[in-house]
Amino acid sequence: MKKLNDNNKLAIQMLAAMIMGILAGLLFMAARETLGADSSLWKTINSLLFQDITAAGGESSLGLFYLGGQLFIRALQLIIVPMVFCSVVMAISEISEASTLGRVSAKTIGWFMMTSGIALLLAGTIALFFFNAGLFDVTIEGVTASTGSTGSNPLNVILNIIPSNIGSTFSVNNAVLGVVFIAVVVGLSMNQLNLGKDSVIYRFCDEVSKIIVVFLNFAVKKFGPIAIFMLLCRTFATYGIDYLKPALTYCVLTVALLLTYLFIGYPLYVSLVCKQNPYIFIKKIFKVIVFGFSTSSSAATLPLNLDTTTKELGVDRQIASFVLPLGMTINMDGTAIMQVVATLFIAGCGGYDVSVFQLVIIMVLALIASMGTPAAPGAGAVILFTILSGVGFTNEQALIAYSLILAINRPIEMLVTSLNCVGDSLTAIAVAKSEGKLDTAVYNK
Repeated sequence: MKKLNDNNKLAIQMLAAMIMGILAGLLFMAARETLGADSSLWKTINSLLFQDITAAGGESSLGLFYLGGQLFIRALQLIIVPMVFCSVVMAISEISEASTLGRVSAKTIGWFMMTSGIALLLAGTIALFFFNAGLFDVTIEGVTASTGSTGSNPLNVILNIIPSNIGSTFSVNNAVLGVVFIAVVVGLSMNQLNLGKDSVIYRFCDEVSKIIVVFLNFAVKKFGPIAIFMLLCRTFATYGIDYLKPALTYCVLTVALLLTYLFIGYPLYVSLVCKQNPYIFIKKIFKVIVFGFSTSSSAATLPLNLDTTTKELGVDRQIASFVLPLGMTINMDGTAIMQVVATLFIAGCGGYDVSVFQLVIIMVLALIASMGTPAAPGAGAVILFTILSGVGFTNEQALIAYSLILAINRPIEMLVTSLNCVGDSLTAIAVAKSEGKLDTAVYNK
């Protein structure tokens, strides 16, 4: 009972921090517009609270909100690689039958493809209606066109499955797919060698996992709400109204689609397919939603998501330890929705025509590109150029619209992250349910 009360208390604290952070950020945004971004008073406020101290011009700034938020995110990023490696190794090594692993993998990929496909169909249909209605025909001024040099072939995600250097893979947080592959190989090899729970490597992974849990609980419970307030306040405070106005239709439509899929689509999956109470799912996963929204990083949210999915939603640890790290890398429902709407918005700004066939191409490219999107803030908008290149939306007006998306997309990316994280947890529940490894007593507690 105490554990349950603690979880409810934490969720309430995170929600309160999110609301206060957004409100404070909007007040600072209004102050920025009133004072002027070039005024000495606003520059002082920005230098004291919001300035990125690692960027040019931030050498003498305090950037208290930037500093506090980044310290918290880095603390969580610190445990991503060891947590993913250890949890996957233990999960795979405990699955003695190769057929079971193959079945779980197939179900996981199937759920990823199904939820992403439905999300794309929803986003593509509604965005095309807005496009044909002329609501994306916007003239944008005052933005410098991007060259789009940040695009890359989305099929690179296939190459990244098998890393060429084990040391470099474990030294960065954007090679999680490689970490998962190495962990699966180690776990399967342990099965082949009949190395059980008494083996040195299993006991090492188990003890590291326990240390990570202690660290995670301390960091999230003690500093999570404060960091959420700082991150959200800074994000909204640093935006100017002039950037938001031209893309208002894009922002409203994307947010509406993301919220619809998050609070209607996923609960329907839980109710109709998983046969579980959708209210309980949203209630328990809500702190993951808030956390993902605040950090805008699936990687930083993974520890909390794994803890919530196993301890509160009743998913077997073996299933969750395999599904969630994999989903963090390739299951990007929110990213796919954002990229489809953004592509059609850019097409409208660039004066292009979009046929149904082109929409299908855009949706396929969005699916592939979203799977190759790193689990880091801002990555989705950067990978967006891959789709634009694929369909040829690269004239001057389109590149200006793309630059605008890069400039104002952070709040959208925050909600995208929440959707991506919840989609991973939903898949874990669905797979566990089908395998008879969902503890309904824990789920309904």
